[in-house]
Amino acid sequence: MKKIVFITGSLGLIGYEAALLFLKKGCGVVGIDNNLRSRLFNIKTQYDEKLQYILQTYPHQYVHAAVDIRNVLEMKKIMVGYSKSICTIIHTAAQTSHDWAKKDPLLDFSINAQATLQLLELYRTYCPNAVFIFTSTNKVYGDLVNSLPFKSTAKRFDLKKDHQYYLGIPESFSIDQSTHSLFGSSKVAADILVQEYGKYFYLNTGVFRLGVITGEHQSGALEQGFLTYLIHDIVINNKCTIIGYEGKQVRDILHAKDVAQAFYLFMKNPIRGEVYNLGGGRNNAWSILEILDYLKHKLHVKMLIKKLSRARTGDHKWWISDYSKFQKQYPQWKPTSSIKNIIDSIITHDQSRQI
Repeated sequence: MKKIVFITGSLGLIGYEAALLFLKKGCGVVGIDNNLRSRLFNIKTQYDEKLQYILQTYPHQYVHAAVDIRNVLEMKKIMVGYSKSICTIIHTAAQTSHDWAKKDPLLDFSINAQATLQLLELYRTYCPNAVFIFTSTNKVYGDLVNSLPFKSTAKRFDLKKDHQYYLGIPESFSIDQSTHSLFGSSKVAADILVQEYGKYFYLNTGVFRLGVITGEHQSGALEQGFLTYLIHDIVINNKCTIIGYEGKQVRDILHAKDVAQAFYLFMKNPIRGEVYNLGGGRNNAWSILEILDYLKHKLHVKMLIKKLSRARTGDHKWWISDYSKFQKQYPQWKPTSSIKNIIDSIITHDQSRQI
């Protein structure tokens, strides 16, 4: 029987790229996605067109269920039906916004933490020989990174080249004694649970702490998915909003296809209970102001920039991921798209959807 990859959030940014990769590898994919993002953020997503494409392209390999991941009875029914064939579970479904979490902390926790625990129990009970991959976030580190000695230039915050974290933040960086945001807190709970199920129950779990992951298939919103939202606002409206830090905040950017490739490598050779930081790294790190400069040059537009002085609670002034641990264990992996290429692909995709 064909090996099955069970993916939650299968029509989201990372889940969709993972689904496409594993389908191309010949696996079957059971996708769980109920398009909650559209309702939470009140935006139009690419849910319908992604689903149509994947069903038309892989009609005999892909099965879709529009189920809420918190519905443990429905999730159990699906997992039991495929349990003998499931080789990998990729859990990407989540509530992903700082701002939304503070509106409804109970809902945020039920999606990010409680549903993850329920899924881990289903995994342990019905397919314990599978690999379990969890998409965590750099927000589990809280805002401790903001205490680093950044220098402020005209366009960005940055560290001196001789600083120990100049090349990025490693997994050994503390997650304690800082402000995480309520979103970050619920993801911490899930992150630790996934680690614990690996180490305590001897299951093949892996946690990937991700920074800014993006790509042309992301449905960005002001609350989350800043790069695609920023580009869309400029392409369509010639305006954008910067939240805090005067636009000098730095992010390393990674295409979702590279995340999917990392999942594939981990699935082939899992290391039990491991945690990895994954991002674009020092060479793929720009500030928002630097991104805007590139967009002005690329699109030849004058844009109206609205700056909000107050940053989100717990948000980072600067984040670059040190992915050397993952690369040492899986040397085949590296980021394959530059920031310019990522931005260009998003622009092209956005413009094509407006025709």
